[in-house]
This record gives sequence, C-alpha cells and structure tokens, in this order.
Amino acid sequence: MLRVLTLSTLFPDATRPNFGVFVERQTIGLAARDDVDLRVVAPVGLPPWPLSVHARFGGLVDLPRQETWRGLDVRRPRFLTIPGTGGRFHAAALTRALIPVLRAIRRDFAFDVIDTEFFFPDGPAAIALGRHFGVPVSIKARGADIHHWGRSRSTAQRVLAAGCAADGMLAVSQAMRDDMIALGMPGDRIRVHHTGVDLDRFAPRPRASAKAALGVSGPLIVSLGALIPRKRHDIVIDALAHLPNATLIIVGDGPERAALAARAAARKLGNRVRLLGAVPHADLPALLAAADVMALASESEGLANAWVEALACGTPIVIADAGGAHEVMTDRAYGRIVARTPEGFASGLSTVLTEAIDPIAVRRGAARFTWAANAAALHAHLAGIVSARG
Repeated sequence: MLRVLTLSTLFPDATRPNFGVFVERQTIGLAARDDVDLRVVAPVGLPPWPLSVHARFGGLVDLPRQETWRGLDVRRPRFLTIPGTGGRFHAAALTRALIPVLRAIRRDFAFDVIDTEFFFPDGPAAIALGRHFGVPVSIKARGADIHHWGRSRSTAQRVLAAGCAADGMLAVSQAMRDDMIALGMPGDRIRVHHTGVDLDRFAPRPRASAKAALGVSGPLIVSLGALIPRKRHDIVIDALAHLPNATLIIVGDGPERAALAARAAARKLGNRVRLLGAVPHADLPALLAAADVMALASESEGLANAWVEALACGTPIVIADAGGAHEVMTDRAYGRIVARTPEGFASGLSTVLTEAIDPIAVRRGAARFTWAANAAALHAHLAGIVSARG
C-alpha cells in the first residue's frame, strides 16, 4: 500500500469550486486505486488582519479546517501571505503552518511520500517538510508556477532550489520539462505527466441544438481561461472583427473583464462577444460541444486542459504556440497553431470554420489523455521515488 500525502494550494473549496479542479480530479483518480491510501492538505493563504476579514477573503476564512471533499480527506490549514512582498515570505510561512498539521496527520497516517501539486510556494515548503519527516518529495509543474514564480526575482532561487532537491518532479508537458531544465533543474528527475479528460462527459453532441440552447446562430467560437493579461483574450476579440458572422463566448473571470468588454464595444462587436464569467466545470461539456472552434491565445501554458476538453467534444482548436501546443496538435484535423496576432487568429479561425471536419476525427486528439493513464503514471512515479529511498 502506497501512502500518499497530497499537498496543494491549488485545490477547490466551497467558495472556489473551479479552483484547481484538475488537481482535484487527478487526486480522486489516484485515491481510487486499491493500492493507494491518500490524504490531502490544501493550505489556504490569507493576509494579516484586518485585510483577512475583507469581503474578498471572507469565504476563505470560514472554510472548515477539515472536511470530506468529493470523498477525499482534506485538511485546509491557513498560512500567512503578506501583500506587496512578491511572495518572498510565502514558502517559509507555509512551512511553519504545516509542520504541526503534518505531525498530527502522521500519528495515524505514516505517509510514504509528499506529492506536491504546484511548484510555489508548495515546492519549497514540501522540501523542508520532507526533510523534517524523513520522506521523499515529488513536485509537479503546471504552468505559472514555473513561468511566473520560477522567473520572478523574489522567488526564482527558491523554485530552483526546490526542484534540485526534489526526489522526483512532474511536468504537464515536454515543453514544460524543457523550461524546467532551462532554469537549471535536473532533467533526469523530471517525468512528463499529461493531464486527463473525462471522455464520457466531454463528448460530441448535436451542434445545432447545442447552439440553439445558447441562443446562437452562425459560427460559434469559445475561449476559456481566466480574464488576465497572460491569456490574451484581447487578441481573439480583435480577430472577431475579421469574422463578421461569428459569435465569441469567453468563459472565465478576472481583473480584465471591464477592459475586455470595453474593447469589444470600441470595435462595435456588440452582442457578438459574450463574457459569461466563471462557469461550473460540469457545464463546460455542453458549451464546448456547441462551439465550432475553441480559441486560446495564451502567452504561456503548460498544457491547457481546455485544449484537450475541446477536442474530446469534437471541437477543433486554434491556439498560439505556447507550452505543449505541439504535443496536442499532432493532426491537422485537430485545428491550427497560429501567430499570436489578431490577423493570425482570424486566418486560423476562418480556415477551421470553412472546413468540414468530422467531430469524431477531432475527438481522436483527446483519446490518449485519460484519467486512468494519468493515475497509473502518477502511481508509478511516486512508488518509484519511494522505492529509490529504500
């Protein structure tokens, strides 16, 4: 029996049901194995009082310290995050908060390994905890944890040190692995670990009726991702000006919402751009299956789950060359990789919209991204580093 302690600051809760939903799904898959016993520690970062009682953090303050979440035993300890410090104190604060929590867990659950699901601040804290409790540590890189925290002046050294000290690492794509190696992390300890997709839920549906349910006629483009500068939704909006009959639905929330709405209005796109805000993950299959194409112009990605989910729904994708794009786009039936410009996206979208692509052919692009394969690979990786410790 492999006893796993999964540590992740990126994990859903009652106030943020979509936050880290893929970490949740991966963890459920691993915990379902007969040869695994697992506990989750999902720390919640909060600023000092009185900021912590601000409405923005109110729901987090009230979260239970321990609960059963989707069948998982989840602890939610708090740790201090100090605004304006660039994260330089986060890892130390997280370590201090977790030592007593893990000590209590270890009284009746002698975990064999710490499975860390985000590189910062989780990674440096996990290395300190692994040394404290004498267990090996694995750290997974997903995207911004390497592309932002791994390059920020305040945190880059800690990210690199954690990678060099880890017993093993996971990367969501070969491109992410290459980026980790470029930072100075040892490549022989990094394994590519692709995401999964629920192929039963994310599947083709009759597109015409799915569009009708959304009140859409004509070509439909969907873009998924947080409304932040890095996702470059502005490029897709600008591209829409070259596609006079198309509708764009943007799913996600964030600080760029007002700016994106203003951009659409300035380009006189009117009701052809819809900002839906955050959508429950359970509602995404119907939305993606309704789309003729999914577009994402991100500046950086690991391997976007939205790419794979769209393909599973039989919806081709038009994306920029970011992260593991070429690892997903292995057949022209799946869509296009285009220049990260309005003209590049307009051309790619126009091409895909005019092609008669069989949704079943598109869906083949997602066939290898299963949660069963994800869980098997994760188990093999964790069991391997435990065995290597002897």
